[in-house]
Amino acid sequence: MGTAINQTEIDYAIKEFLAQAGELKVPKGTLSRFLKAGYVPQPKQLEFHAKARNADFEGMPSEIGFGGARGGGKTACVFSQIAIDDCPRVPGLKVLFLRKSAGSATESVNDLRLKFLRNVNHKPNKNIIYFPNDSRIILGHFQYEKDIDKYLGLEYDIIVIEEATQLSASKVKDIRTCNRSSKGFRPPMYLTTHPGGVGDAWFKQDFILPYRQNRETDKTFVFALESDNKHNNPEYLSKLEQLTGWKRKAWLGGDWDILAGQFFENFQYDIHVKAPFAIHSTAKFWGAFDYGFNHPTVFQLFAQYDGIIYVIAEFWQRKQLPKTNAKEIKQLIERFGLNPSTLHIVAGHDVFAHKGDEQGKTIADQYKEEGLIFHHANIDRINGAGQLLKLLGDASNNILPSFYVFNTCVRLIEQLPLMQHDTNRPDDVLKVDIDEDGFGGDDCYDCCRYGVMAKDNPDYGFATGGSYSNYFSSVQR
Repeated sequence: MGTAINQTEIDYAIKEFLAQAGELKVPKGTLSRFLKAGYVPQPKQLEFHAKARNADFEGMPSEIGFGGARGGGKTACVFSQIAIDDCPRVPGLKVLFLRKSAGSATESVNDLRLKFLRNVNHKPNKNIIYFPNDSRIILGHFQYEKDIDKYLGLEYDIIVIEEATQLSASKVKDIRTCNRSSKGFRPPMYLTTHPGGVGDAWFKQDFILPYRQNRETDKTFVFALESDNKHNNPEYLSKLEQLTGWKRKAWLGGDWDILAGQFFENFQYDIHVKAPFAIHSTAKFWGAFDYGFNHPTVFQLFAQYDGIIYVIAEFWQRKQLPKTNAKEIKQLIERFGLNPSTLHIVAGHDVFAHKGDEQGKTIADQYKEEGLIFHHANIDRINGAGQLLKLLGDASNNILPSFYVFNTCVRLIEQLPLMQHDTNRPDDVLKVDIDEDGFGGDDCYDCCRYGVMAKDNPDYGFATGGSYSNYFSSVQR
């Protein structure tokens, strides 16, 4: 992390710092404030600072995440951004700096203040740091989620959440409502964290998946490892290397696909997720369907060629009637040159049960009227989970996978790493419901389980023309 160092090191670091700053187009005023304060950011930190200043402009991401492994210099970087750059340059800012702490965040932040603000005019007073231009940093803390409530209803020009994945999606959603400004200032949020908390799922959805796809929404992300922080003591790395299991993968490797109790530990994004490509037209194709209304309705399109299974497309929607869903699912199938009425689709058994409408029709009947014919899926949960585990292979033992997912199937990719062992049935996956915002759940996994258990069924559909290859040509462009 950036810190006060000897003159020779400073001269060399400044040279590299200025070269990278020029490439990232960091404003000269920001650079001047950093150097005057004696703070020389390292490359990943400077990348964060550039994104923080880009947040000043409409159309640029206003939430910046900074995370990965432990020891990446996140806290020092974000504190320097608000205390050396943001507050001194904009009068009257009110900044909330939230940290998870059993007591008060004041002591830990005071260490940062003494290290980085020796050359910055400021005045500390209990849990507030004041600046001469009336800007101030309020040091907040939370031990339990309910502690966040005391900050709600107030206005903060900048909000920093340290260890953001220690908060659930609903609490982060609440605190976001406080991030507003009446000063003509575009209010940003800065969030730092590493994998291994109750909020891993929402953080991965908001920041990690777009980062992996090399796109930015209203959020952007900087990934850092311990090796990106040259000022850690040498013993720190050895401590991380002594960790085992999910903690080693998450805290040393910054692996966002690793969770405590994770069922599919052999799922690896870099291995199992593929960019779309045209599979040979003689491949076998079939579909899988999982019904829901408040829960999502999920359809996945499978292909098998040369012994390899691919999930090549997905449909996900909540609170839509069968007629509407069927239309969209058929359009998806037809884009691959397949005939929806002859494609073999396996579905959970609930769709064949009567739902009590006045006509006595099942969900399967309603979809059949729209041109989609369902067949009973093999719903054996334990064997289904075991089948998928086997198909994923084992990179650590050089067992190649025979299952891949196209990167367009974003919800399945999101869910597979989140599935956990059922403590009452360790060979089964724990049932998980979606939250009030429709996030999470296990519906995509269930649909995938139906699909892989149907892999040896002879009643597949086949591609019927050239539109399948044409579809992938358009995707790749």
